[in-house]
Amino acid sequence: MRQALYHPEHGYYSSGRCAIGRRGDYFTNVSVGPVFGQLLAAQFAEIWEHLGQIDNFILVEQGAHHGEFARDVLESARKSWPDFFAAVRYRIIEPFPILQDRQSQTLAGFEDKIEWRESIDALEPFAGVHFSNELLDAAPVHLIVSVETKTGLTNWLEKFVTLNDDEFAFLHQPTDNRKLRDHLQKLPARPASYETEVNLAAPDWIENVSRKLVRGYVVAVDYGFPRDDFYAPHRSAGTFQVRAQHRLLPSPFEQIGHADITAHVDWTSIAERAEGCGLQAKGFADQHHFIAGILSELGRDSLWENVDSKTKRALQTLLHPEMLGRSLQVLALAKNVGPAAPLAGFKFGREPRGLLARSSCASFHCHS
Repeated sequence: MRQALYHPEHGYYSSGRCAIGRRGDYFTNVSVGPVFGQLLAAQFAEIWEHLGQIDNFILVEQGAHHGEFARDVLESARKSWPDFFAAVRYRIIEPFPILQDRQSQTLAGFEDKIEWRESIDALEPFAGVHFSNELLDAAPVHLIVSVETKTGLTNWLEKFVTLNDDEFAFLHQPTDNRKLRDHLQKLPARPASYETEVNLAAPDWIENVSRKLVRGYVVAVDYGFPRDDFYAPHRSAGTFQVRAQHRLLPSPFEQIGHADITAHVDWTSIAERAEGCGLQAKGFADQHHFIAGILSELGRDSLWENVDSKTKRALQTLLHPEMLGRSLQVLALAKNVGPAAPLAGFKFGREPRGLLARSSCASFHCHS
């Protein structure tokens, strides 16, 4: 998965072949139109106010694709929140030159606002927001399958990739990854042939972000479930998907480097690691309720009052439960924000503490 998506020359994302939108391989919130960026600009402006309207409000985006979201946020901020716009400094985490070039073209006119960093490690400590939209579901995962042992119990094996003659195939065998073995100990027992995924990269990611965030929020939008739902008995085929031209492919070995590969996010694993790193879960909602909260609290006197039909259709796509409204969730994690009021986007959200396992997450600590 890592090679298929991120190989420097042949990867689906890193080569620039990733195509989003009606004529691409899949839709995202951003491909629907500028309204998603406008909504998040309102949420970011509220966060800026919660942080005391600081002068250098750093807005970090990771997974920026061609830069449309950054453009939509900055254009909306300049129009509707000029004081906030004056304080914003935008940072894009982008390791691939071809994508940085495309982002530069999209963001022409905002050169004084934007700087690029190759990685989170290269980012300076900051106060503000780290934002991502459909970043974590594209992180490489471990595929696992439950098998029956000779004693009648079940055990987890990892699905490795091997060559069968001249073709790729899966091979089931015990994992040699210590971190994965530790994670498997936390999973419930499942019947033989139950398949699912483990994303070890996402908890490591939030740990890295936590080191750089001095004060502010991490806001992540993605497809996922809390752990109990992620490993629910009925989800026996997992969430792993391969998609090209808006259709699902039966195998990750088809159209390698020309198709998107994703797996849903286990939000609990991220929230557990985050709390061990000094972050607090401040909000969790599906996208429908997140956007409804923003519109309810922040949209009364703004550009959403008298919208045209195109914007109404875009909002419907973002909100509708059978479109993007229920399948995407939004998690907000905070650091050093004090007893700030809940963010508008989580007015109708779920209790974020429910993401955490009943066992204390105190056993999860950042590594210095």
